[in-house]
Amino acid sequence: MAGIDLQKFCDELRAKVSIVDVVGSKVKLVRKGREYQACCPFHNEKTPSFTVNEAKGFYHCFGCGAHGDIIKFEMEANNLPFMDAIRKLADKAGLQVPQISKESHEEAVKRNSLYDIMDMACRFFEKSLHLPDGQRAMDYLHRRGFEEDIITKFRLGYAPGNNGLKALLASKGISEHDMAELGLIAIPEDKNRRPHDFFRDRVMIPIMDKAGRVIAFGGRIMGDGQPKYLNSPETPLFNKRRGLYNLNNARDRAFAARNIIVCEGYMDVIALDKYGFGYAVAPLGTALTEDQIAEAWKVCPEPTLCFDGDGAGIRAAIRSIDRGLPILKAGYSLKYVFLPDKMDPDEFLKAHGHDAFLKYLQETTPLVKLLWRKNTEGRVFDTPEQKALIEKNVMEEVAKIADEKVRGYYQQEMQNYIYNELGRGFWKNKQRQSAGGDTAHQAPRGSFRRNETAVKQTVPAAQRPKVTMDELVVKFVLAAMVYYPELIAEYEERMGMFEISNPRLQQLFDVLVEVYHDDEEIQSDGLCKLLQEKGLEKDLAALWELEMFRQQNPYINKIREEIDTKIIEVQIKQLDNEIKECLRIIQVSESFPEEAYQRYESLKKEKESLLNTQNAF
Repeated sequence: MAGIDLQKFCDELRAKVSIVDVVGSKVKLVRKGREYQACCPFHNEKTPSFTVNEAKGFYHCFGCGAHGDIIKFEMEANNLPFMDAIRKLADKAGLQVPQISKESHEEAVKRNSLYDIMDMACRFFEKSLHLPDGQRAMDYLHRRGFEEDIITKFRLGYAPGNNGLKALLASKGISEHDMAELGLIAIPEDKNRRPHDFFRDRVMIPIMDKAGRVIAFGGRIMGDGQPKYLNSPETPLFNKRRGLYNLNNARDRAFAARNIIVCEGYMDVIALDKYGFGYAVAPLGTALTEDQIAEAWKVCPEPTLCFDGDGAGIRAAIRSIDRGLPILKAGYSLKYVFLPDKMDPDEFLKAHGHDAFLKYLQETTPLVKLLWRKNTEGRVFDTPEQKALIEKNVMEEVAKIADEKVRGYYQQEMQNYIYNELGRGFWKNKQRQSAGGDTAHQAPRGSFRRNETAVKQTVPAAQRPKVTMDELVVKFVLAAMVYYPELIAEYEERMGMFEISNPRLQQLFDVLVEVYHDDEEIQSDGLCKLLQEKGLEKDLAALWELEMFRQQNPYINKIREEIDTKIIEVQIKQLDNEIKECLRIIQVSESFPEEAYQRYESLKKEKESLLNTQNAF
């Protein structure tokens, strides 16, 4: 990480560390509307004039004029030099302070120039929308109900299919290296093919950071085909896992509404704004991440997650539960809205209007209730064994919550659900069983049994159960294997470490391995033909990533990095769960649990090694 952009690292600190937590460690903060207030730590006062704005990430004193962000506060409040303040905040965020090179200033200057290039590209797309070639895109937007005011506000545009952006940027002296670095052009691995515009013949949706600067794009296809949305790759300006689309516009409106709506896609956000819900945001082409939840929390402590009323929407909601549970904290949670009749927000608003949608927002489902539904809906539990299994599954999920107090209340709430939903007789039987003469088996309601035998429940590394890999990751890896068959040999063993829950995808993986080992020199076209002959044509067609690879023709090393990154993320998530379980066992044991502690230390080292590998990417 030598030579890292200092500004980039500081931005990461500001994103990961809450300014409320930093300032709150020095003064007592009281929430007042969208801000926090306190008596200023930098001058003596009796009436609070010091404010902290979590969403914007700064503090300000109307008395003495003190103003700054978390870094400046650490410097001023603790009399620390700049780098010492950085190190202190990095420790809080769990980040390793990189070695800052002498070129950091030059890199910061270049970073600003990259913003200029992205804005230049955005203006090109905006202009192209109003040219004859952009008429089809304009018609598409009008059919969606987006008139000029919306088009202008969101800076919507059109990417022509003639490499016009590349030509424009080249005429401005922009190098192909900078264009490729920003994801504006694709450079084929085949040297005989020329670089071309990354986005072609798509409606363009610019993605802004919180300061309103263009950092990436989403391209929407206008007809049939896949992928429906094509998003910018990761760049020096763009990390798809951290930001939220439209947060720059939605932030102030969200404070006023005391709510922020997180929906599935860009067009949903734009449609909601058109109907008066200007406090909507969306993930950036990914499932909702922990970082994005934390970003939404800076604006509203209980965001409303709005999902389409279809299977994909349900699956997205379940993924958000999995992401949200471990990071829940006092006062911060999630609530859910599911639209009816398999509608997305745009379709619902066109059919039913503003008031009907507002009613849905007022009748949300809290996360705790959805967690129970996730584990019980559609399942039969008319026997003690089935009821016990549901209780086991629910409590295992609750154990993922890192915050001790929140976890305790969730345990109590789930036990109430068990008592009320699974049957009072069932609970009473459990109570009678635990009330025998052996006190080691007694436990008060709302608590878990504390004994050393729990240590034995830890799973040795060699016997670790397989982790279920996210279906989207599986499809990406399989598409990569089809496009570059040599990747089958490279990733066959690593993929075997994970559970593939979709049986069709498991079958496709098995056949890929079988075919490759029969002919290790097989090319992509021949591989596709054989898969079709084996009756897997529909499964192959479902890999829309494959079509994306065909359009972009990415370097194989770039795909390797993507796969490695995704696999490591899954492994780290599993290690985090195992670490938390070891800590739980250590906390509840009456005597020192040597085995659990050794396991904990081993897992930490394993995670550190993976993080180092991840950082090397």
